[in-house]
Parts: sequence; C-alpha cells; structure tokens
Amino acid sequence: MLTRFDEEGFNALMSKNLAVSDYEDYAGFARAVYETGIISDPWFDGNERFGMRGIVLEAQLARALEQAAERTTYLHHELVQILLNDSALLDEFYHLTPYQQAMWESSGGMWHGQARADLFVCTDGRIVCCELNSDTPSGQPEAVILNRLLHSAHEQDGVTNEQFDDPNASFEERWVRMLRASHAKRTCAPLRRVGIIYPTELTEDLAMITLFTRWLERAGIKVVAGSPYNLRRRNGKLEVLGAAVDLVVRHYKTDWWGERVPVWSDAPDYPDAEPLHAPLGELLAAEMNNEVTIVNPFGSVVTQNKLSLAFFWEEHARFSKQAQGWIRKYIPETRKLTNVSLDKLRTERKSWVLKSDYGCEGQETICGAFVSEEIWEKALCEAVPERFVAQRFFHVAAEKDGRLANYGVYVMGGMAGGFFTRLARQSTEYTALTVPTYILKEK
Repeated sequence: MLTRFDEEGFNALMSKNLAVSDYEDYAGFARAVYETGIISDPWFDGNERFGMRGIVLEAQLARALEQAAERTTYLHHELVQILLNDSALLDEFYHLTPYQQAMWESSGGMWHGQARADLFVCTDGRIVCCELNSDTPSGQPEAVILNRLLHSAHEQDGVTNEQFDDPNASFEERWVRMLRASHAKRTCAPLRRVGIIYPTELTEDLAMITLFTRWLERAGIKVVAGSPYNLRRRNGKLEVLGAAVDLVVRHYKTDWWGERVPVWSDAPDYPDAEPLHAPLGELLAAEMNNEVTIVNPFGSVVTQNKLSLAFFWEEHARFSKQAQGWIRKYIPETRKLTNVSLDKLRTERKSWVLKSDYGCEGQETICGAFVSEEIWEKALCEAVPERFVAQRFFHVAAEKDGRLANYGVYVMGGMAGGFFTRLARQSTEYTALTVPTYILKEK
C-alpha cells in the first residue's frame, strides 16, 4: 500500500508566486519538480523532459480542440453501439483473441471513464485526431503539476499570467467526480475504498499512482495499490492485497491482460506471452457479478484497438449522418492493412503511416515520410497484416520554434477537462518535450 506524503509541503510549494528567474536553469526547475514528491524523472535518457516555456492558446482554438476531443469520444461510443448490435461484425472485423473477447463480452459495452484524444492542428487549419487513448491514458501528473509550477512564472509575447487561465486547475475535482459517477451507475452505496492496479515493475507509472492516491485520499476515499497478481475475490468482494475495494482504477493495458502476440513476422515471441488467466478471471467475475466498478471498463479493448479507426472509414455507412460528418472532419483516412494494396503504399510512401493495433510508440508506428524506402519496404514485408492499419499522413502546423504540437485533450465522462501538450520535431517522435498549456481569457 502507498503511504501519505507531505501534502502540506506540496501545497506550499505549488502555491509559491514563482518567477522564471527563480529557476536559474533547468536543473533548478528540476529540483522544484522533485520537491513535489510526485514526479521524479525530469530527464529522459539524459535529455530534458519538460519545457519551461509552454503554449498559450486562444480561447477559440481551445474550445475547438475540446469539441474535437468530445466528438471523437462520441464516435467511439457510437462504434460500440454498432458492435453490440452485430457480434458477427465484431468477429469479422477485429479477430479478437479468446481473452480479448472475454474482456469485451464481460464489459457489456462499457468502455469509457477517462480518455485522451491526441489532436493536431494541420497546416490547412483542420484539427485531426490520430487516435483516442481510451484504455490507460497517461500524462496527468505532468499536465497538472507543470501547469501549476509554471503558471505564475509564465509570460509569453507580452502576455502575463493574469491574462490566461490554467485549463488543468480543476482536473482533480473532475477526475474524482468521474469515478464517483462511474461507481454510482453500479450501486448507491458510497465509494469507500479504491484499488489501483498498475504494472508495478514500471517506475514510469509511479508518478500517476502517487497523484491518484493523493487525490482520492483528499476526497476521503481509502486507497490500496498493487499489481494484477494482488487481486483476489472472496466472500462476494474483490480484494487488493487483502483489502476489499469498491472500485478498481485499471492502469494495466488490456493487451497485457490477454495473450501477447508479436505484430512483426520476424519478431521473437514475448517472454511473457501467456494471458493473466487467474487475475483476469477474478476481476471479470467480480465485475459480472456486480461486485466492483472498473475504470476504465474492459470494453476499451475494442476502442483502444486502432482497427477501430479503420472501422470508421470502412464501415462509414453504419454510422449516423452526424457521426459520418465528424469522421470525415476529425479522423484521418485509415484502412486495415489487409485492405490496402502494398503497391499503393510503396508508390505513396510519404502519404501513409503504419500503426499496429495496440502499439503506442516506437517500432510499432512507421511514418513513411520520415523513413527511407528500405525501412518502409521492410515494414511492409514484416508487418502482420491483420494487426496493422495504414493511416493517411497529415501535415502539422509548426510552432514558432519549428516544433509540432500534439494537444492531448482529456475527456472524462464524455466531457473535455484538461490539456497535455507535447512538442516534437516530427509528429511521431516519442521523446517529445512536455510543456505547460494555458488559455487566454476572453475579453
């Protein structure tokens, strides 16, 4: 179980009226980050993770980004309703593994609590969403803490901090409210204890777990955190490390719960390819017997799958007229790799991006415009066709310093509620610089 940290000291630090000069250099700022007691890694591979100068959005653009995130979330909701009404279509389009199928069926179509839409503003002014992270969205500690630490210090192009708002100021309240609302759909009993399930072997998740713990404890809710192996169902209750919980915050990816199969034909098998049979069985049984609330629900095994982006385009006519318009507006053309001519992808290399069904970065996203013909050809030959989509490349409008902004807009219970912005030299760069995001006040 996690212990409380120095909340009084944290609040004092976050309320300081800081100026940029208070941070002599990035190392000085990094010390302030350490002192929050939440984020402990302001460097990544020796490089700075954060930018002390961030983005100040015009109110109109901020609203447009939030609207795009909410509408993209609704598209996934409509997708789920279509699949619930046609199980044969699900089997035909997705080819889920047996354990993924179990996750989907146990969810009853429930998939959303919190999501993060990754949005880009294109050179032609369009706002596009390359994907909706609906499974285990991350970045909350950086989004909240960076904005708070640098708000008083931030000034850009003559705009002072009195002239803009922090869009993440109410993140904690919205997040806790979303959990309570999810719990209330299952039972009228109060939410007393939450279990946070996460990959305990990954230190990069500790900041999020610590932040969530702090938020819940401040709301008067007890917390116990552990791995899937710490789950047990006993006497009609789900337990985490022996403590009965009312709700599980699931920060363990759906594709990690089930069978793990390589997406490249020349890749070795995963050393831990077997599904988490016993822990998953305990959790799904508790959910199906109405003993626990899961956020995010396991229905996200489908909404997180990038084949869903291809479904929007290849099964376009199944959606409502309104949804069809939003698909064309926000979702770049996406096709199952099995349904695209490889010769077309070869001749139009710079116009396409290959993405695996559950990949999130690195070697499972190949952008034709940023790789050589040799690498592109190898990717086309080695990609397992059923596990990949081809998405139309789009041109992102650059910021003044030449970097490209990825606006991660959080959606909680269907409503936008926070920004997580990263700046990179190219849109598929994993080691992007995370920066604070503010919104100009309307006059």
